[in-house]
Amino acid sequence: MGKNVVIIGTQWGDEGKGKIVDLITDKVSSVVRFQGGHNAGHTLVIDGKKTVLHLIPSGILRSKVNCYIGHGVVLSMTALLKEMNELEDSGVKVKSRLKISPGCPLILPYHIELDNAREAHRGKAAIGTTGNGIGPAYEDKVARRGLRVGDLLDEVLFSEKLKEVVDYHNFSLENYYEQSPVDFETILAQALEQAKTIKPMILDVADQLHQQMKSSENILFEGAQGALLDIDQGTYPFVTSSNTTSGGAVTGSGVGVRDIDYVLGIVKAYTTRVGGGPFPTELDYDVNTDEGDPVGRELCSKGHEFGATTGRQRRCGWLDLVILNRSFRMNAVSGICLTKLDVMDDLDLIKICIAYEIDGRQTTIPPFSAEGYSAAKPIYIEMPGWKTSTIGTHSFEDLPIEAKNYIKKIEELSQIPVDILSTGPDRDETLIINNPFD
Repeated sequence: MGKNVVIIGTQWGDEGKGKIVDLITDKVSSVVRFQGGHNAGHTLVIDGKKTVLHLIPSGILRSKVNCYIGHGVVLSMTALLKEMNELEDSGVKVKSRLKISPGCPLILPYHIELDNAREAHRGKAAIGTTGNGIGPAYEDKVARRGLRVGDLLDEVLFSEKLKEVVDYHNFSLENYYEQSPVDFETILAQALEQAKTIKPMILDVADQLHQQMKSSENILFEGAQGALLDIDQGTYPFVTSSNTTSGGAVTGSGVGVRDIDYVLGIVKAYTTRVGGGPFPTELDYDVNTDEGDPVGRELCSKGHEFGATTGRQRRCGWLDLVILNRSFRMNAVSGICLTKLDVMDDLDLIKICIAYEIDGRQTTIPPFSAEGYSAAKPIYIEMPGWKTSTIGTHSFEDLPIEAKNYIKKIEELSQIPVDILSTGPDRDETLIINNPFD
């Protein structure tokens, strides 16, 4: 029997999903992206060579793996073609192995203009989007006015739909945001030219996945961003515009709920987040001024905590089991993959948040709203650091006792096993205790 495994980030993204997807794709026939867009950034290091992927599933670096972009993904043809060309130039075959659902909403130039105009208009209240048009594209999808990949197959119909939507968004750009309008003819010509490459890659992804399941093939579903950025379950409104939780694998690909066999939750050994939003365990540090918490500085610099997509500094802090346990529950996580343990190798003392104090009361229930976190004071347990390198450790028993205790404490507090341990950025620097496909 084949197995279907979902990999999702359990925090605010940047947990190291790409490396793990690439690692365990040696046992799968296909990898599926099911939500998000090119606002995602998955960094893979193989034999010292770094590759950053944004739209194309991380399984593309395995020559025998098929890659699919499900209809839950918003697609920028410009970003996709750029990424495809870069991979093809480096010897990776993409066009013959990547298939795209006709249901994918298209990201077009007016979405990007709207995204940036809105962030500028919000000023200090800006959400901190990547400026790639992701939110406006999902907004058009929900409003049922968006254009989809399948619309490219009929140029006349595509042109008619595009004209209507361009007129609609130009009204907002000019009259509300006081920005220049986008040009319909320019967008149309660019889209039709890009479609020449895209059309041969269009495929009913949902049907293809069901055929593979009938053939007992292993399938991996690759999430983007992190579960705490989920539009419904995350720290709203400081969230992304898609369902980043494990349930998004079902709605964004076309498989059924009972088809999912295992959910691997990627957990960074500490916590990071990019952009605005609540972060109770943050160790405030500013890389531009080199001022702030020294542990925050250590995590940021040693962990290379800068966004793969935007280059923005990630905010760093201690591991937060309060909100992490909430994430585990809503994602039905089967096992944990713990990443970046090595970043903490030089710390004397390590803390884990086990509860919040809110208005004088202790609770393990996260606040409902982003505003509610402002009153949340983290309650920590403290553990000694291991003060020795864990990079490249290939046996759990070879880890320092303090590192083993830290991992066991996470398992105890979450009641979920750590099945995989990442001990460095390279593909080979990983300790697999229990492979989800075994």
